[in-house]
Amino acid sequence: MKQLSSFRLRLLWLAVFPVVLIAVALAAVFMVDRIDDLDQAYAQRSRLLIRQLASASEYGLFSGNTESLQRLLDGALTQPDVLSATIFDANGDVLVRAANADLLSRFRHEKMLERLLEPVTSSQAQLAMGPSNGASFNETALTLGKVVIEMSRESVVAQSRDVLLLGVAVTLVGVLLGVFLAARLSRGVLGPVQRMSQMMQLIGQGDLTARVKWIAVDDPLRDLQQGLNSMAERLAQGRDELEQRIKEATDALRLRTEEAEAANQAKLQFIAAASHDLRQPTHALGLFVSRLGQLVDDPKTLELVNDLELALHDMQDLLDVLLDFSRLQEKTFQPRLQAIDLQELLENLGASFSMQAASKGLSLKVRTRAAWVLSDPVLLRQIVLNLISNALRYTKQGRILVACRALAQGSRLRLEVWDTGIGIAAEHQQAIFKEYFQLSNAERDRRKGLGLGLSIVQRAADLLGHPVKLRSVPGRGSCFSIELPCTQRVYDPAPSPSPPSLLQGLSVLLVEDDPMVVKASEGLLSSWACHFRSAENLDSALRLIELGFSPDILISDYRLPGDFDGIAVLQQLQRACGMEIPAVLITGDTEENIIQRAKSAGMTVMHKPLRPAKLRSLLKNLRITAQI
Repeated sequence: MKQLSSFRLRLLWLAVFPVVLIAVALAAVFMVDRIDDLDQAYAQRSRLLIRQLASASEYGLFSGNTESLQRLLDGALTQPDVLSATIFDANGDVLVRAANADLLSRFRHEKMLERLLEPVTSSQAQLAMGPSNGASFNETALTLGKVVIEMSRESVVAQSRDVLLLGVAVTLVGVLLGVFLAARLSRGVLGPVQRMSQMMQLIGQGDLTARVKWIAVDDPLRDLQQGLNSMAERLAQGRDELEQRIKEATDALRLRTEEAEAANQAKLQFIAAASHDLRQPTHALGLFVSRLGQLVDDPKTLELVNDLELALHDMQDLLDVLLDFSRLQEKTFQPRLQAIDLQELLENLGASFSMQAASKGLSLKVRTRAAWVLSDPVLLRQIVLNLISNALRYTKQGRILVACRALAQGSRLRLEVWDTGIGIAAEHQQAIFKEYFQLSNAERDRRKGLGLGLSIVQRAADLLGHPVKLRSVPGRGSCFSIELPCTQRVYDPAPSPSPPSLLQGLSVLLVEDDPMVVKASEGLLSSWACHFRSAENLDSALRLIELGFSPDILISDYRLPGDFDGIAVLQQLQRACGMEIPAVLITGDTEENIIQRAKSAGMTVMHKPLRPAKLRSLLKNLRITAQI
């Protein structure tokens, strides 16, 4: 019964709406036109009245007869809607005034007053005497004063209200008549409409099996109901086909997504595993080569050792690129933002590349400025290092310029690396940031890199939120730039200068299970006059401490035999020593959680292969910090 009433109301509204719309429109046109006529009649009457007053008061103003003017205004108050009348002289002073004070106050409060003003002028004949006996007359208009009346709009408002009520009444009559006619017409189609409505409601709920089950022969909506049944059948067939296609496409997409993720994960795992497995022997080889260079005196043999060290550095650089690439690809990797002295960073990088630039006959200039930026020091250094290295690799002659420009009134800074190299065509300026893409290395010459440098730059810049831009002209050179947010300078106490023999007598405990690395480390640390002991696991290291060995610095590999990794071993050894001894974790793994765990424990992390110069510098800094 409730649905029947709902359908009846909808059908009635469908039938009545045009009638209501037409009735309202006609009534609105009638009312607007009638109210406009009333306003025009009121305005004409008001204007005519004030003009008559102005004309009638001309003589009184000219002659100064205020009594006649007062009678004139008293007569004006008898006119409909006139509440006050005032005559001013030519100087603007009030001569006479007549007003209905009570009504004037009430209508002024209700803002239903209309104020009209009409100047009073007179034509005066002035005689202009010339030098002859003739005479001439000049007609000039003289302003004698002005007439102001205030009239009530009450009559107009009342008439407009009557017109509005009449229009509403006519509209209601039309609407009621339309409702009456629509109600009579709805009785014949209410049943079919109700059945179709129920069917459409079920279809809207997803039931495409719904049909209109009974259709009378004389039903005026018979064809429409049969058409709805046919439509429902086609919709059901189309839905089944569409669901099957969606299922097939979803299954195919899921399979491809899983394959892509598996391939990407396998690639990252391979890079990480290969990087770790290669770093272990390379790490030991670097220590051996460094020690060998200290022992050799023969010039030819020393030259061979230097060549071997250069080749080893190239291998280490390639491994560093693989490490950086695999770390940045990990979803869990998060940059660690801090204040960085950009001037110091650029000067150090400039000094590092100066010999390489000189060997190629290139001019490398670093124009720095005192600025502190907010970024990750490791990632920012890697970005700038890769950009300078890339510029040196593809520039045969000319110069490389590293410079900074202030932006946004000093709140940001643009770091630019210019070169006069081969340049990059417009169609390749997006592709060069992709992995393994190289413009001029079809033969895959390792000396030209792996094609990961700019990919690492883009990935690191995205993580840091530093926009990277490129401008390049083929044959003339390129300019890579990144934008950095500026921050406040950080003041750190300057470390005391280290004496030349700072490592002498330094006690170092190394936990490492690879005999080759142990042997190489022992030779290198002994050459630096360090007291060196090694252990292959936690138990062996604890025994050394129990026997009286007191280390100044603890060093451990991350991957160790047994139940403890390098981080846990270092923490156990620190507790056994009873103090926070400086701890260094050496690893070839790329997982960010390992690095984060170690740094949260206050440990210094160094990646394999570890260059002897970096190890020596680290040991010095740790000893200086411990002394402070």
